This record gives sequence, structure tokens and C-alpha cells, in this order.
Amino acid sequence: MKKIFKLIFVVFIFTFFIFTTKSAEAAGLTAGEIVDKANLAYYYGGSDGRAEMKMTITDSRGRERIREMVMLRKDLTDGGEQKFYVFFKNPPDVNGMVFMVLKRPGGTDDRWLYIPAVDLVKRVASKDKRSSFAGSHFTYEDVSGRDTSADTHELLGLEKLGVRDVYLIKNTPKNPDLVEFSFFKVWIDKENFLPLKGEYFDKKGNLQKTVTVDEVEVIDGIASVLKGKVAEVGRGSTVVEFKNIRYNLGFKDKIFTERSLRKPPRKWLK
Repeated sequence: MKKIFKLIFVVFIFTFFIFTTKSAEAAGLTAGEIVDKANLAYYYGGSDGRAEMKMTITDSRGRERIREMVMLRKDLTDGGEQKFYVFFKNPPDVNGMVFMVLKRPGGTDDRWLYIPAVDLVKRVASKDKRSSFAGSHFTYEDVSGRDTSADTHELLGLEKLGVRDVYLIKNTPKNPDLVEFSFFKVWIDKENFLPLKGEYFDKKGNLQKTVTVDEVEVIDGIASVLKGKVAEVGRGSTVVEFKNIRYNLGFKDKIFTERSLRKPPRKWLK
């Protein structure tokens, strides 16, 4: 009798797992489609956008540094090429520094860094996109977005994250030699497709980094992140806060040129 009960229990667990994993696919969405929708929700709100950012960087010893900046974004195609312009305002030693990106999903991004203290425009190599952004725990790639075609995507199932229904997706890099992680999981809001949590695992399969979205507000009909955090195991964390978010401002292409690195568009940075 005990053996029969155990067999029934195993069959039940297996059936539950299969049902949970396939439920999103039954709704007509594959893992890749869910990831593409999440990419659109997080990085492509409106045709363009402006936001003020504050980064609070805490090292492993609890020491804090603050970075304040303004980010401008323009989409050339929805889900495709984008332009980013990040102007640093505080602290004074980074005031006037600019990070600019021409993002080409499926291709090679163009990235520039302007350092006003030495009047230097520096091209950021494609291989450096996984390095630290402004000394924070975010990478350059975190700021402008990872190419969704760089990974394979597996739908692990539907879960609850707090009160939200979420898709759980496992993402594995197609070229593992280009990244410091072996795979990452992301929890994606089923309603608005914003990624709410991510976990990155190192080459040995140990948790390396956690990313969370802690506060969301609907602005101009667009679900927008107001606060998030990235924490690296044993290395501290960075909290990012957004305010004065605006969309569909009609940015001109001239804002996103090398000329604007040295002569910033003051109108949009106030």
C-alpha cells in the first residue's frame, strides 16, 4: 500500500510540474516571445524617454558613494536599434562625463565615454560591455540592455513573486566565453512583462548576483521602474532610483552624436 501511495504521489508531482511549465505555452507564448516582450517593456517604453537617475553604491565594507545622472533614450525601431545618452551631474568629480550608446541588437554596439577632466572621448570596446558602469554593480550592458538573441531561453514555469503572477525563464548564453556567468534566471510579470527579479550564476553554478525591481509606477500609460537594486555576493550592492520620467518627447538625432559628448543638450538635462 505504501509503495502504491508513493507511486501516486510521484505521478502527481510530475503531472503538476508539466502542467505548470506548459501553461504559458498553452496561452500561446514561447519562452523567447516572453523574453522579447520583457525587453520591450523594460527598454522601449514610448518612442523615446528621459529620466533622472540616482545610484547609491555600497561596497562590501558598507561605504557609500552617490552618482546622479540624466538618461536620454531614442528608439530607432521598436525592439531594434536605440540611442542612449547618459549625462553625469554628481558628484563634482564626474560632472560633465557622458556615456553614449548606439545599440544594435544582433550586431556590434557603438559605445563612447567622454571624460571632461582630460577632454577625452574614449570608445568603449564591445568586450567591455560586461564591465562595471560608473563604478557601480551594474554593467554597461545592464544600462542599455542585453541582446536577447545572445541567449537560449527556457520557460521553467509560472510562479508567484509577492502578489504578482510571473513567468520564470532560464537564459543560457550561446557563447559562454564572452560572459562571466553560466546562466541567469529572470522572473517576468505576467501582466505588464516587466522583469521583476533576476539571478545570475557563476561558472560553478553558485549564485553570483541578484537584480530586483522594487517599485513600479504607471506613467503616461507605461509601466515604469522607479527603484531597483543589484547585489553581488560578497561585493556590496547598488540601488538605482528614477524620477521625473517622461516619454515621447521628440528627441532629434543630433542629440546622440559625438559632437554632443563635448556640447551636451542642456535643454533636456535641466
